[in-house]
Amino acid sequence: MTLSGRIGLAAALFATSALGLILEIVAARLIAPYVGMSIYTWTAIIATVLAGMSAGHWIGGRLAERPDRQGLGIIALMLALATLNVLVIPVLLRWAAPALLQGDGGVVVAVSMLSGVLFFVPSLLIAGVTPILTRIAIDAEPGRRGIVIGRMFALGAGGAILGTLAAGFVFISWIGSQGTLLSIAAALGLMAAGFALWTRQARTAQVSALLVILAAAFAAFRADALLASACDVESRYYCIRIVDFSAETDRESRLMVLDHMGHGINDRHDPTRLHSSYVELTDRMVALRFPGTLKLSSYFIGGGAYTLPRAWAATYPLGTHVVAEVDPMVTKLARERMWFEPSPAVRIGHVDGRVLLRAAKDASLDVVIGDAFHDISVPQHLVTLEFAQEIRAKLRPDGAYVMTVIDAAREPKFMLSMLKTLREVFPAVEIWVDDEQMGGGGRLTYLLSASDVPAPVSTLTSRQNPGRRWHRVNPGAVAGSLSPDDLPVLTDDLAPVDRLIGVVAEQAR
Repeated sequence: MTLSGRIGLAAALFATSALGLILEIVAARLIAPYVGMSIYTWTAIIATVLAGMSAGHWIGGRLAERPDRQGLGIIALMLALATLNVLVIPVLLRWAAPALLQGDGGVVVAVSMLSGVLFFVPSLLIAGVTPILTRIAIDAEPGRRGIVIGRMFALGAGGAILGTLAAGFVFISWIGSQGTLLSIAAALGLMAAGFALWTRQARTAQVSALLVILAAAFAAFRADALLASACDVESRYYCIRIVDFSAETDRESRLMVLDHMGHGINDRHDPTRLHSSYVELTDRMVALRFPGTLKLSSYFIGGGAYTLPRAWAATYPLGTHVVAEVDPMVTKLARERMWFEPSPAVRIGHVDGRVLLRAAKDASLDVVIGDAFHDISVPQHLVTLEFAQEIRAKLRPDGAYVMTVIDAAREPKFMLSMLKTLREVFPAVEIWVDDEQMGGGGRLTYLLSASDVPAPVSTLTSRQNPGRRWHRVNPGAVAGSLSPDDLPVLTDDLAPVDRLIGVVAEQAR
């Protein structure tokens, strides 16, 4: 084999390895609008892709025994089939996701099945060419087998590294998940055509060309489905949608959705109008502790739709409200489409909430609001004992830390572990819930309030929504058979949030 042929084999292995990892990264973004972005999503996708690669390597190894020309033809066919498979993923996703999520197995089963349906076969086909390419390369240099094997392994790893970096830092943030998927298909199709020409077998070339033409025709006729995104904007962190919520509130309002979960409802004409129960409860808790003031020093871990910072800029205009929102695109859309107008009272930092908090002076804050939790995905470093100690140091003596926790209505292990952790730092830690939610099963939004003194009341009523009421809950009322000894104190060294919140994952929809 000529030098150019050997270079072609090496380049093909490098490229297919890169494309396989790009597909793995984009897979999580594609299904995030349906199942969210959590450790369960990533675990299912990684397991699926690895299973597909393993099967592809095994099958490719069997096929690698064929003569070189047949092997090149098989590579062309596998890449052409992979092209077609990648192109049908968006269409298949829109059909499969609703069907699987309506089942009774829970989100873990649903995300595993969805990953398998969408990504197993293309991963198999892309990985299947590696053994064939490697065998042909070894036979092309029979006296350098070890060197060739090492070279091909290194090229595969290098391609995977480049694919990971390209997907995370370039493709998804610049052309979106749909554009990335089309780019993968285009690259696979071009490689299939190249190998079909290389093999010089008329039948193989014809079949490969037919598959590529079918893929191109499918892309042309279903361009609406392929190019249509479930997101209004894809940032480096989220699939972001802005939804008109006026019909539900009877007022002009909008909902910001990050991945698959709502993160704030903003009222256009009245920023102090708080439609979400837990947001209004947070507002009432703070108003109860700081009555009549126009000057409040607050710190928000997570901005989202900026619903509460927007409200407090109007309610406490002489105060200072610092917001740590990691995603600049979330802030941009809140300003452009959620009526969040820049105010001298609101300061924004696009960094991690724990990092930005360290810039605050000790004993300078009246209240810290923890609302960076994303359904079943919880940033572990924001729930630990050490972080609670950092918050306590930044609060004034009469200050409070108020955080939102989503957990099971019965035996909420994560919420109770969070309660136990906060009690290591704060003398008074309370659980508050919406009366209406408390009566149901499934998941529940809890509000934890941590301070030096408890709230002076045990019930609160809404000033905006007739019939809405919240009450303070005794931990024993929701703990069931759990005892404090069953629950860990969450630390930077060990915060098993995913294990504790696993029941919620099974109930999530």
